[in-house]
Amino acid sequence: MRSFAEIPEAVQRLKAEIRDAPRIAVVLGSGLGSFADELGDRLVIPYGSIPHWPASAVIGHEGKLVVGTMAGRRVAALSGRVHAYEGHPLSTVVFAVRVMGLLGARVLILTNAAGGINTAFPQGVLMVIDDHINLLGSNPLVGENDDRLGPRFPDMSEVYSKRLRGIADEAARDHGLTIAHGIYVALLGPSYETPAEIRHLRGIGADAVGMSTVPEAIAARHMGLEVLGISCISNMAAGILPQPLHHAEVMETTARVRGQLVALLKGVIEKA
Repeated sequence: MRSFAEIPEAVQRLKAEIRDAPRIAVVLGSGLGSFADELGDRLVIPYGSIPHWPASAVIGHEGKLVVGTMAGRRVAALSGRVHAYEGHPLSTVVFAVRVMGLLGARVLILTNAAGGINTAFPQGVLMVIDDHINLLGSNPLVGENDDRLGPRFPDMSEVYSKRLRGIADEAARDHGLTIAHGIYVALLGPSYETPAEIRHLRGIGADAVGMSTVPEAIAARHMGLEVLGISCISNMAAGILPQPLHHAEVMETTARVRGQLVALLKGVIEKA
């Protein structure tokens, strides 16, 4: 369980290296870490060199913090995240987001690779998250509240900023991209869902399913950050197509849509 005392230690370590604090932080999901290579004037900090910062062992998560410039903005790109299914408590899962918030970030962009539940979504489409359903079985705010991070009972009526979602639509139009909007549901994993579970999730309004993002979004809103979520629909969920699911398909799809994601993120960052 992470304590509040550990967060300032990481912040101070980063302040010693980072010249200008980033206003925008981007968390990069499975296979999406190459966005960090697009930043100018880059400073690369391995996760292992930051006090208390957890390192992911999942394929497709590089494990480095890259701080640089894009569209005239200072941006921190988190290439890799940790997940609850790795055995981490949610306080550890959201540690990086809390550090970014105390470092000075006011906008958090969360990306992930997700399974498509909505059969109208083609594989590889980028879905802007309008809202989420938390089925992880817990919440990163469980336990004693630290008022230095945020209030005991934070409002979640607009987790994903309407302003930023509008900017994402503008950026997509500017770059000729076709994007979708939908509801993201988070499950614990690491096993993929069964066809029966996917039918249930569709019935409660979910358009895409994954194993991340929701804890980070909750922790960010707790701290008052503005949040945008983007899912790459990397595969169709169980039972939709007559084939088994495998992580290699996720990596193949995210590699294919890399250019679209980079263009969309650039457009959003320019206007955020």
